[in-house]
Formats: sequence, C-alpha cells, structure tokens
Amino acid sequence: MIKDHSSGFGLLSIVLHWVSALLIVVLFGLGLYMVGLSYYDPWYNRAPSLHISLGLLVLLLTLIRIVWRLAQRRNPAPLPEHSRAVRLSSVVVQLSLYGLILAVAVTGYLMTTADGRSASLFGLIQFPSVMRLDGAGVDLAGALHYWLAWAIIVLAVLHSLAALAHHFVLRDRTLVRMLNPRRRD
Repeated sequence: MIKDHSSGFGLLSIVLHWVSALLIVVLFGLGLYMVGLSYYDPWYNRAPSLHISLGLLVLLLTLIRIVWRLAQRRNPAPLPEHSRAVRLSSVVVQLSLYGLILAVAVTGYLMTTADGRSASLFGLIQFPSVMRLDGAGVDLAGALHYWLAWAIIVLAVLHSLAALAHHFVLRDRTLVRMLNPRRRD
C-alpha cells in the first residue's frame, strides 16, 4: 500500500519518515564531529561536502514529504480515542519538525553558498547561490543552524518518547501505523 489512508500511513510516507529520521541523526552526528576536526585531519575537507550533500538530500525529502502529504485527500486521522490536546500537539510537533528541518537546511545552504559558489548534491545537482553573506551573516546563519539543529534533536527525542508511550503505556496503534503500511480499519 503506497498511499496513506484514513487509518494509517502508506509505504511511501513510512519510508520517507524513517529515511529522513536516519539522515537527520547522521547529519547531526557528522556536524558535531566536524566542529572538532583540525586542519590536518583527513576528514577536514571530506566531511563538509558529505554534510552538505546529505543536508540537501534531507531538504529534498522534506519537500517531497510536504507535497505528498498535501496531495493526498485521505491523510491518516488521529486515533479517535485521543484527546483534543493530544491531536493538537501531534499537529504542532509535526509542523514544528518540518519548519525546523527547512530552517536548518536554509541556514546550511546560506552558509555554503555565502561566497557565491553553488552547493552540490553529491556532484550530481548544483544549487546556485542566491545571495552572498558577509562574515557577520555567515556567523548568524551558523549560530541559527547549530541551535535549530539541536531543537530538531530535542523535539525528535520527545516525538520518539511520545510514540513509545503510545505503544507501551497507552497501548494504542499510533506507533504501529508508522511501522506497518497495511490497512488497519
């Protein structure tokens, strides 16, 4: 089952969710690792290009996720046993994660292209620079990139803990719907 349906997520949504989650964790770890590299470290020049390519990939996947979600008429409804507060928090967390991912990608892109050079997606696609930044602009973009990335991680941890609480404490189908694309009416 590729498409989402009223009672659960389809295969495409599930794959996009988990691939994005994995890439975000890898990007976060790689970003923290890169900060500690010295000039003579072999990864000093390799890690940034990998980080940029993976970041652009997450940006594209996030845009696909948003378009896919908007294009479908039947998105999974919150489980009927959930309170209004739980349903509202679910929407707020989802929109916040999308917004944070886009903001981190944009700040990363601005830092990468600050000197007028394009950002490369594994050497296959070039994303041209749309604006140059001076040193202060790069510093601001870098600070935002760093703190917004931490915000994603904190929110993702809370999101994961909530999913586990739904599964193990509340014993509802919230987590199962993101693991299994079969219809569960």
